[in-house]
Amino acid sequence: MKQIKHSLLVLMMLLAGNAMAQNPLIRNQFSADPSARVFGDRVYVYPSHDILATPGHGRVGWFCMEDYHVFSSSDLTEWTDHGVIISQNKVPWADSAAYSMWAPDCIFRNGKYYFYFPATEKSSANGRGFRVGVAIADKPYGPFVPQKEPIAGIRGIDPNVFMDDDGQAYIYWAQGNIYAAKLKSNMLELASEPVTLGVLPDKGLKEGPYLFKRNGMYYLTYPHVANKTERLEYAMSESPLGPFKYAGVIMDESVSGCWTNHQSVIEFKKQWYLFYHNNDLSPKFDKSRSIRADSLFFNQDGTIRPVMQTFRGVGATPAFSAIQIDRYSAISQPGVSVTFIDSLHTMKGWKTTLNESGAWIRYNKVSFSRAGSKFVTAQVRSAVGGRFEIRADNPGGPLIAVLNIDATPEWKPVTTNQAKALSGMHDLFVVSVDPRPIEIDWISFK
Repeated sequence: MKQIKHSLLVLMMLLAGNAMAQNPLIRNQFSADPSARVFGDRVYVYPSHDILATPGHGRVGWFCMEDYHVFSSSDLTEWTDHGVIISQNKVPWADSAAYSMWAPDCIFRNGKYYFYFPATEKSSANGRGFRVGVAIADKPYGPFVPQKEPIAGIRGIDPNVFMDDDGQAYIYWAQGNIYAAKLKSNMLELASEPVTLGVLPDKGLKEGPYLFKRNGMYYLTYPHVANKTERLEYAMSESPLGPFKYAGVIMDESVSGCWTNHQSVIEFKKQWYLFYHNNDLSPKFDKSRSIRADSLFFNQDGTIRPVMQTFRGVGATPAFSAIQIDRYSAISQPGVSVTFIDSLHTMKGWKTTLNESGAWIRYNKVSFSRAGSKFVTAQVRSAVGGRFEIRADNPGGPLIAVLNIDATPEWKPVTTNQAKALSGMHDLFVVSVDPRPIEIDWISFK
């Protein structure tokens, strides 16, 4: 009876409002262009929101975005969706049928949160095109109130705002080139004429500026099409308005072929992180993207080490959560494969298939409570049954549990007693001990 209650408890946990996520961070909707900010003891991410265009609602086959959500986390693992904060039909100056609410940003000043976003302007004497608007709130998740007019003097996309140590704010945006200007203290007007930033590569599309400061040096990061798709590059300067000198590549072109990428960089709890996006949940259509995060490190001279995209992502995963082992840190070959649970409904996520004795998959950084755990549950499916082990720290490490799977053509949770209770932080290895194929959705401890 205890095992049955435990299985039901895990299933109820999966239906909770908070998303337990690795990469991609958000798995119940499409998201892109993540602007990450640290406000208090939480990270807030302000992404754009991809939806699928339909006739009369956006341009079919192209980017389609009508609103913005904000997500937050205290541990980079469990993310809370605070819901819609701005939509195109609530902005007085924006075309409510344009579906072009692209990459945003948010910053805190003088007790207020200022949310900057691009949108297509309604027809006017100045013509149409992208402008940058501002919405203001008392809390980082809103409610945000959009201003009646966009910022005068800016035409373009992908606004990014930086606050320097002396209190001077700067705004950056893209429109063929990357531009910058000072902002007045009201955060709503330009305080200087825009300047074009250089020295950046002069060929290929550049967009999505995001500036941060470290050890007195200013880092301008941006996507650039150097070959066929966007890669993330950066330039460095001793001034927020440049001149900037090209410094290298942060993240190379995605092996998935996703045409766009878009980034932000933050320091949180003494570790630096790169937020970006890929088309994990939409591999055949790269206009529906998903945000990701991986750790970022610097060389001694201040340059950035290239960041590799990972499935595992960042943060420690609580042992009592649904551990998605398909977001693996390492995998044996052959004998293990990762595929969608349902290729027609990709937001159901992925499954791991073990089909060779000795094959294994590794999932890093699982946090066990000091009290340990007594049971382990796995959501599994196997037409012929089989058996696998869960071990700690390496494929031959301490045995945590053995799960014997009966023939079960439908997904179901299987619970067993643990052979060894754990505490602290451990890597998990799921190891097949016979050649019969077993599909695994998630694993959890209680």
